[in-house]
Amino acid sequence: MSSVLNNASHFSVGGNVVNNHYNGSGSKSSIEKLREHIAAGALHNSAERYDAPKCHPETRVAVQDEVVSWICDGDSDDEPKDIMWVTGPAGSGKTAIMGSVADTCQGKGILGATHFFSSHSGSANRRSKHCLVPTLAYQLVQHKAMTQVAARILSTVEDNPVIFEQNLDVQLNQLILEPLRACQDRPPLAGWPKVIFIDGLDECGADQYQDATQSNPPSRSREGDQIEILSILKKAASDPNFPFRIVIASRPEHAIKRFFDDVAKSLTRELFLDAKYNPDADMALFLESKFANIRRESQLPSSWPREGVRRTLIANASGQFIYVATVGRFMEVSGGDPDELLKQVLRLPGFKASTDALAPLDALYTHVLSSSPDPPLSILWLNLLFREKCFEERDYSGPPPPAPFVRLYLESYPGQALHAFRNLNSLVSTPTSMQYHDSPYRLYHKSLVDFLQERSRSGTLYIEPKVVLEHFVDRYFHLWKSGGPEHSPAPQERNAFLNQFVWRTIVLNVFSKELSRLDTTILSCDVACVAGMPDAAQVAGMSEAE
Repeated sequence: MSSVLNNASHFSVGGNVVNNHYNGSGSKSSIEKLREHIAAGALHNSAERYDAPKCHPETRVAVQDEVVSWICDGDSDDEPKDIMWVTGPAGSGKTAIMGSVADTCQGKGILGATHFFSSHSGSANRRSKHCLVPTLAYQLVQHKAMTQVAARILSTVEDNPVIFEQNLDVQLNQLILEPLRACQDRPPLAGWPKVIFIDGLDECGADQYQDATQSNPPSRSREGDQIEILSILKKAASDPNFPFRIVIASRPEHAIKRFFDDVAKSLTRELFLDAKYNPDADMALFLESKFANIRRESQLPSSWPREGVRRTLIANASGQFIYVATVGRFMEVSGGDPDELLKQVLRLPGFKASTDALAPLDALYTHVLSSSPDPPLSILWLNLLFREKCFEERDYSGPPPPAPFVRLYLESYPGQALHAFRNLNSLVSTPTSMQYHDSPYRLYHKSLVDFLQERSRSGTLYIEPKVVLEHFVDRYFHLWKSGGPEHSPAPQERNAFLNQFVWRTIVLNVFSKELSRLDTTILSCDVACVAGMPDAAQVAGMSEAE
């Protein structure tokens, strides 16, 4: 077997960077090849997650301590477990806890790797399984104490460059387990990390693959990909040469729960976020911190808010941190009189109005969305972006569309995007500054998608998927007819728009069910007048080739 060290002019492992440059070849180094296949945004401390939820100081202390204690000291029973499943209902604070515990473990020097899946924000590769193992391996390479393991991982990348196209089981074996086995002729060094975190497993979607031999290849399910991930993690935890504990966080969805209850029961310790961790006390601390900030900024008396307000909000939350977090964000970013904003929240249907624990959150979402100057437009755009994901790759291989492209595509008049998202800053991150020209629109929490896609929850705000998709298609043909966006963008922005406009995803999403409209719409356009727009035959060829 050739070695990654052969013909290397510079090679070092043990710092934060690993380099191996080949004399005269001009080829990419092994670390660069590995870097190309990771989901950098899935790291717990990535720039993409700069505003991700974290536990407020002095909150969720008991559950954080339990997780850290298990990582460091293990179980006290006679059958120690190597996997911890942190679970609970939507909005119970799983991701915030995982992010805070990962920070703690990093501070202690025991963090091996993290992967934070996300179905609603950030890079598209955070929604897919295909970058998971390379992302974990890359972080192990970066660990200062694992120099020999790092060299073995990079040797694998050099010797088997197609490893990234192989299945997860092969990737796990070659990129992680075999390098660890090769370095187990002596006990792991004291400085080796102890834990790997996988958050948001339920947000991993299904990769779809094209098969030239099949006209209609079977579609893959998200549950199938999630079980594949769980299977390799169970395999790793069962290997005597795998020195890490694994903490997995997800909602208790059926397929995941069945796996932990049956297949991995002997290896798994379940931590369910329920009342025993006293979330009400933590929410009281969180709310008091938010209220203190508002009192200071608005020069309100120390008696604000009145007695009983916190208790009402906490009762309405029903254990869901997402409720109090959304209330806090709503009051911070909405502007206006804090007392009036608080009265608006308190007037919404609360705990006594329904036995459904989601009712207060749904009422809050309804209130915020209704505060838009044009609620139907705002809700339509939210559905286009986040529920139906009309702008995104079906196989998650491409990045989310940048906000400027979305604006140019959807706006029927300049400034309509600002109008659509006005007053929604507590729910959606809407980049507007030129320094964020590549940034996408992002949701603060997936629970808004749940709300939008369930008629029983969103009520009169619900929009049929067919209506959403028809609007997306109508806008595409309108842009053809009108020769481009409603207002003329700068030349650089226009070029970027045109590149996105003929992007495979857009073409497929429009023409997969609308090929009949080619003749009547696009081919009837005076293409010569559509400056810079693609040729109609080219677009037709792109769609038919698929």
